[in-house]
Amino acid sequence: MALSLRSRLVTDLATAVAAGDLDALIRLVDGLCSAREWNRVVELIERCRHALEQRGLQLWPAAEYAEYRLALDATGEYAGSVVTEEAGRFALGPLWEVAASTHSWESLAPHLAPGPARAMAAHERVLRGEDLADDDTVDPHVLEIPLRLLDWEPAYVVATFRSDKADFDAPAGPHFAEVALPEAGEEIGDDDSIEALLDIGAVWAQQSNGLQAAVALRGSATEAIAALGHDECLLAEATVGDAFSRIAWAGAGGGAYGRRRGAPMGRFIAWWLGAALADLAWPVDPTELEVAVNGLRWVLWEPTDFTGGWSGCVAVESPAEGLAWALEAVDSHRAEDVLADH
Repeated sequence: MALSLRSRLVTDLATAVAAGDLDALIRLVDGLCSAREWNRVVELIERCRHALEQRGLQLWPAAEYAEYRLALDATGEYAGSVVTEEAGRFALGPLWEVAASTHSWESLAPHLAPGPARAMAAHERVLRGEDLADDDTVDPHVLEIPLRLLDWEPAYVVATFRSDKADFDAPAGPHFAEVALPEAGEEIGDDDSIEALLDIGAVWAQQSNGLQAAVALRGSATEAIAALGHDECLLAEATVGDAFSRIAWAGAGGGAYGRRRGAPMGRFIAWWLGAALADLAWPVDPTELEVAVNGLRWVLWEPTDFTGGWSGCVAVESPAEGLAWALEAVDSHRAEDVLADH
């Protein structure tokens, strides 16, 4: 029975590639993965790539899907083989994140080539609870943040990948209260902090349907939000953990249409922002960062007319310096896509 099934799968593979039948190839990938025929999945990828190069057949979606399924479902040997910096451009997430979401570091690491993708996979495993601080096979210069979670950090939100979809759930929402805002404070030049703030929603603004703006000024967090053009907003006081969790989630995601950067990039963006606001040299000393960010007031907020979608709005205040910063970053589906769903 097993030989008969294998023979039929090989025949179906050759036929589907020759016919340029993309739907049949996608179904075949599912069947091969269910049968755990990983060598055949690799063969399918190679045949699809060859068909594109030699005959111009646009079968790359099947090859991309097959690589995604190897990263997600196959053994560490096969999952590691598809993890590169460029792989997964059209997948639900970077393949290093996909592979690290379902494989321990022990099972994946021996099959990952040296380089940035290996380091990113390691950082993803850190977000999922592993301590890799003593692993000298991971390039420490890729992100320059600890390969373990520190006591003051939150449990960052990570993605759940499946064969046909992925969940990128936001952190639990705070209890917002509607507040009237004061007059805006006096804006100051703080390019480093503004750049770090704008990095949070950069993918939303550049690749998706999002909008963002940031400001630095002398005054309070609410005065900074007012400087973004608001008379009132929905406001919630936040702990450092709450703020870092929200910032990391926003920085990791692609919003409605952008390419996901991955949870480790989100954590890096939160650390980078904390260092920039505290004017600490990079790479930052974790103890210095902990002290600095705990000396700031963190606020999560939303515009009163925000009706849903993606929100990474944050405001930060330094009581000791009399300075404050605010970011408005939101994204949503285009109106025509929303209407099409109804």
